[in-house]
Amino acid sequence: MDVFNRYSPFIQDYIYRNGWQTLRAVQNAAGEAIFTTNADVLLCASTASGKTEAAFFPMLTLLDEDPSKSVGILYIAPLKALINDQFGRLEELCQEAAIPVTRWHGDVSQSKKRKLLNHPAGVLQITPESLEALLITKHAMIPSLFCDLRFIVIDEIHSLLRGDRGYQTFCLIQRLCSIADCNPRRIGLSATIGNPVEAGRFLSSGSGHQTVIPKIEGAKDRWRLSVEHFFNTAPQASDDKTEQISTPVPDAPTDTAPKAADPGIGYIFEHTKDAKCLIFTNSREECESVCQQLRQYCEVNGEPDRFLIHHGNLSVSYRESAEEDMKDDESLMSVCATATLELGIDIGRLERAFHIDAPFTVSGFLQRLGRTGRRGNPSEMHFVMREEHPESRAMLPDNIPWYLIQTIALIQLYIEERFVEPPRTGRLPFSLLYHQTMSTLASCGEMTAAELASRILTLSVFKTISQDDYRILLRHLLKTDHIVRTENGGLITGLTGERVVNNYKFYAVFQENLEYTVRSDSQELGTIVKPPPVGEKIAIAGRVWAVDSVDHNRHEVYCTLVKGRVPAYFGDCAGDIHTHILEKMYLILNGSESYRYLMRNAVLRLRDARELFQKSGLVQSPLINLGGSMWALFPWLGTYAFLALERFLKIRCAARLGLKGLSPCRPYYMQFTMRTTAEEFYQITTEEAQADFSPLALVYPNENPIFEKYDLYVPESLVKKGFAYGVLDIEGMKERVLQWGRRVGVVGEKNNTTLINSSTKSLHQR
Repeated sequence: MDVFNRYSPFIQDYIYRNGWQTLRAVQNAAGEAIFTTNADVLLCASTASGKTEAAFFPMLTLLDEDPSKSVGILYIAPLKALINDQFGRLEELCQEAAIPVTRWHGDVSQSKKRKLLNHPAGVLQITPESLEALLITKHAMIPSLFCDLRFIVIDEIHSLLRGDRGYQTFCLIQRLCSIADCNPRRIGLSATIGNPVEAGRFLSSGSGHQTVIPKIEGAKDRWRLSVEHFFNTAPQASDDKTEQISTPVPDAPTDTAPKAADPGIGYIFEHTKDAKCLIFTNSREECESVCQQLRQYCEVNGEPDRFLIHHGNLSVSYRESAEEDMKDDESLMSVCATATLELGIDIGRLERAFHIDAPFTVSGFLQRLGRTGRRGNPSEMHFVMREEHPESRAMLPDNIPWYLIQTIALIQLYIEERFVEPPRTGRLPFSLLYHQTMSTLASCGEMTAAELASRILTLSVFKTISQDDYRILLRHLLKTDHIVRTENGGLITGLTGERVVNNYKFYAVFQENLEYTVRSDSQELGTIVKPPPVGEKIAIAGRVWAVDSVDHNRHEVYCTLVKGRVPAYFGDCAGDIHTHILEKMYLILNGSESYRYLMRNAVLRLRDARELFQKSGLVQSPLINLGGSMWALFPWLGTYAFLALERFLKIRCAARLGLKGLSPCRPYYMQFTMRTTAEEFYQITTEEAQADFSPLALVYPNENPIFEKYDLYVPESLVKKGFAYGVLDIEGMKERVLQWGRRVGVVGEKNNTTLINSSTKSLHQR
């Protein structure tokens, strides 16, 4: 169809004003799907391809032609910053048609929110947490707000497909539609979807609609990639004949970095000069450390500070200042950032991005790469691998550059297979079940157990929850005063439950630490966990501060700016690494391919790692003797299958193997001592994997494996069940153990192929 001529005149005028000569492929595809079907639509297209406009142009056209009697379009985004970024563009687009656009999150004034409540119309932009709060605190107004809702847009939907926050979002959508008696179409937007068909099913779950996934012919990827490796320290002198790793330490620092600079950080310092760049790290602690070092190098060189910082624990003012500076095309500042700048915020023209060590996921790699390359330029990312030089007597596992190999695996998986992590399905979300039960009671008031069950268990994300398990949960909540029974036999929130629900942190289902607000004079710097005693130093906002006082009642820290460097701590951050990435790492170590994006040091480090891999016997066996009774096991399994294997060995196999002191380095390897031979190890593990045992057998007898935020309020039996059946990848673990057995002849015929081969393909979708 002629999509442009189908657009409303105000959309066409907007296109003319912006000087667009033609519609992009994604805009034509989205227009045809939205205009000619009544289905939900999943738009998968590269970053900066124009997905937002592609979705909104036809939706706003239909809204302009037939105005809704309530909010017509609900836009859900995972970050406030993404909402703020889209708000200005949408407001400009909708102004001529008098379609109001409203933001709704914690930083928006009450007057703006009241205006929408009094006159619901147009577009509402909101985060999942603010939507949860809206359903609880404005429950009676939901019908008038959304009775004529036509579309729900879920931006960056890939970020909501592998955890409770995504499940929460779809619960909220179904609850809202039930209360408002509407059935809007859902539009999902993402640049990095693994298994679009599965994601499309997830998008439409509970809507009764089919999902259309337009095939979008876009331009080929244009990337500039480099991977360089640096040792932080010089090699130690050896007092024996142990062969040393030959990768050289650079003879001299980079051109402008101080002489004693950390070589990897010095490399970044040099290559961000006179440029606007992003510097990604995997943690907020690393982000603070890197920013401190780079600013220190500026000071040593007598240069103006040219580095900013952006992560989730910083105050709004610090984050927004960094975002505004990055939107300025004339700015030559660079920002040290975490995942907070990973998603689709337009931060203008960037020269390049840097990444320290390896991302956890292919999806994360693509999202971060996609921050660059806008406005016609190729995407550009430079990976910087940093490693302490192994000691002369270091054991085998310490001599493998895991982050380097992981980075190559992530890149090659996408280049060769277009692999991106698929949605995590089949979980037992008991933590979220508690949360949505309490949220429903808090918003709707008294209801019978049967009515409550009919509202909760019909939500599509709880299709794996049985009525018996829900009955166990309700009985436990009655016993613990989270809910109480009224004289009429109905259920309402109890006093204990009200304390949980009435806390503003209840709206979020992701884990949070007890945080202290950090202040200096009138400035709010951000938040930290575990504040140190008065007189000690803390790191936040890329600088170091001396603690003047700590108010434990108000959870506030008062401090003064000082010089120096100290480590930061913001709480644990676990990585979810897919099994296919580990399998690819094995193939890279066992291969001989060269990769054009590897720089000199990285080429040499990979060569050494491959030589070590061949000499160690890892090609043939995942189990390597380190000397005496010490062994190392390299299972090449992702995070949750690795965790299942660790427990399987400790609980099911340890006694027969004489296994002790198992120490995991997840998900790469585990070390332990055992009394048996390698052959006996394979025999025993294969026999145990073939045995019929319940997943609950991999939960320790006195363990209550709290994994999600609200597991604390769930009966122990359900917590164990949810962990065993929904977190541990026991199927993937068993398949790998049996593969070892087949290889050595314990199961079936002996297989003389390499350890990881096409027979593992069934694991890739887990």
